Amino acid sequence: MKLTPVQQQVADDKNRWRICVAGRRWGKTFLSIREMCYFAREPNKTIYYIAPTYRMCRNIVWDALKDRLIQLNWIKKINETDLRIDLVNGSKIYLRGADNPDRLRGVDISGIVIFDEYADIDEDIWTVVRPSLATSQASAMWIGTPKGKGNHLYELFQWAQGQQNWSTYKFTSAEGGQIPQEEIDAARREMDPRQFKQEFEADWVDYKGLVYYAFNETHVKPYTGPKPQQVLVGMDFNVSPGCATIGVQEPWGIHIIDEIELLNTNTFEMAEEIKKRYPNTIIKVFPDPAGSQRRSSSTTTDHKILYNEGFNVFVRRAHPAVKDRINSVNSAFSSGKILIDPKCKSLRNCLNKLSYRDGTNEPDKNSGYDHLLDALGYKIEYLYPIKKIITPRVEPQRWAVN
Repeated sequence: MKLTPVQQQVADDKNRWRICVAGRRWGKTFLSIREMCYFAREPNKTIYYIAPTYRMCRNIVWDALKDRLIQLNWIKKINETDLRIDLVNGSKIYLRGADNPDRLRGVDISGIVIFDEYADIDEDIWTVVRPSLATSQASAMWIGTPKGKGNHLYELFQWAQGQQNWSTYKFTSAEGGQIPQEEIDAARREMDPRQFKQEFEADWVDYKGLVYYAFNETHVKPYTGPKPQQVLVGMDFNVSPGCATIGVQEPWGIHIIDEIELLNTNTFEMAEEIKKRYPNTIIKVFPDPAGSQRRSSSTTTDHKILYNEGFNVFVRRAHPAVKDRINSVNSAFSSGKILIDPKCKSLRNCLNKLSYRDGTNEPDKNSGYDHLLDALGYKIEYLYPIKKIITPRVEPQRWAVN
């Protein structure tokens, strides 16, 4: 497989420092492998690839890199545990996780170091690695998808523009040529607009401001339907307050008709409150996935308590990412899948006030506005998850390293 024209543009750049910001499935991993091979073609070079974690190194690039080097017949020895490959020409390639920076102190890098998903790596890693490049005047490449203007990748990208020996590149997923246009169009329809701009259009989405920006007063409407025979409950297992949001399934989406906040409570009391408000009703609960863990104060789990109370429990095996829950709720508001009864005053107040911590894409958990919204998010993310495009791995084909 040859490099695409935009990948070739980055590869041909002779500047010592290069930054490539691109949307998902653009081909950043493929370009990284090409660069590692290109610099390792010279004898006795040391090459480092650094991702946020050791696991990401193994999952993202390790197998594909080995396949490519096997095709080239360059491999002398592979260390599967250390993620190290020794080549027949004396060069060595190391894959390292930025979560263990001590392993990077004092190393000698004579070829190139590549930082993948740099927005998710602690920016202090550069101060650890930079001295390793000095003796041989080795090169560096930063690759990643944007994470907002408050992120260090944005700051580095902006600073580097116009600097001597630095190059900056920014590409959308579509420009990578790896994803059919119909898939990109489908993602645009299905995803939260901010997430699409960041993940596919490589925009520097500013996360300052409201978390649930898609909510407005047009989403507030009284519930005038019949007494529900079935309710959908989102639940957060917090002690004070314990929170739940009550919804009714409609053909167009879900209408939130009630909210519960109980101070100094537990799951038994929350279950009793729900049954008291909605007797003789089918109750479907979408709780915090952490409720599968046994608490030290109880001999059972929160999920088991709900089962024993006669509730139907729908829960993911693992926590969805916080941003996935947020994006699912914003997307549902944007597409008209959620309405909220005016009597849900606390929920509306939280939607109007929960903000991101300055310079981050993390909600401000110290504000106290997050618990009801977590309860809402578990339910909405389960019912209306953001669909993710997964591109099957393509077995590598021969391409020239020149």
